[in-house]
Amino acid sequence: MSNDTRRSEPFVSGLSFGECPRWHDGRLWYSDFYTSTVSSADVEGDVRVELEVPGEPGGLGWLPDGRLLVVARKPRTVLRWEHDGSLVHHADLRPAATYHANDMVVCADGRAYVGNFGFDLDTFIEERGAHFFDPPRPPTTVLIRVDPDGTTAVAAEDIDFPNGTVVFPDGKTLVLAETLGGRLIAFDRGPDGSLTNRRVWAQIPRCSPDGICLDAEGRVWVANAVGPECLLVAEGGEVVDRVATSQNCFACMLGGADRRTLYLMTAPISTESVVSMTREAAIERVDVDVPGAGLP
Repeated sequence: MSNDTRRSEPFVSGLSFGECPRWHDGRLWYSDFYTSTVSSADVEGDVRVELEVPGEPGGLGWLPDGRLLVVARKPRTVLRWEHDGSLVHHADLRPAATYHANDMVVCADGRAYVGNFGFDLDTFIEERGAHFFDPPRPPTTVLIRVDPDGTTAVAAEDIDFPNGTVVFPDGKTLVLAETLGGRLIAFDRGPDGSLTNRRVWAQIPRCSPDGICLDAEGRVWVANAVGPECLLVAEGGEVVDRVATSQNCFACMLGGADRRTLYLMTAPISTESVVSMTREAAIERVDVDVPGAGLP
């Protein structure tokens, strides 16, 4: 990795807690948890609110026909934004999702994969403090597949806090961030959406990988939820590039006309009791060398 660390620059400010950025139709779409809104920004940073989501929006993704799917975190459901502007029920993630639903990727065939916390993360952090990573460990949980008709199935079990997810351009490989495992894991993805051949794709020391995105060389940009940085990681774990951010980084997305702009969702902390009462979260950005690829 070069010693010349890149540094991000401000793009959009005044968010409560921005997450799940997606580049779509020339705009950066994103969820803002505690304003219960999904918004988008053009390349100049002009923001418009696209829709309000009861229960706090999380992961975003589009079906093949252009309808938007959005995770409602606290009810643990997936909603669908119809072409007529109505927001309707698409899938119920319960009982498999045992706490807040989280990030999501929607594949080209309309199948989605949704993570969930599995336990009360904020209380765990508040009780453990600096001993966050010491045993005993919190419970693991599952990754849930949502088929195009809204039916659900457990896609993978025993996940150490499933978070950001990417699918390679051929649709055959899925890489998932295990935030509390400090690693990315990979699966082979079958034509029916099943996940097999689980393996460690990259172990990343001193990192809690949150949101991730894929570049055209098959490497993954990883937002570090416990540090002011976003890392470019190759399969096997080599960190080949780093962007320093102004505060902790919780998600990332490659966008812009040539998909060479890395957008970064940052906040001082993730604890709901703090960030829900402030507007210190932001979006930052930096130009990178290799464009984005795959999904989301």
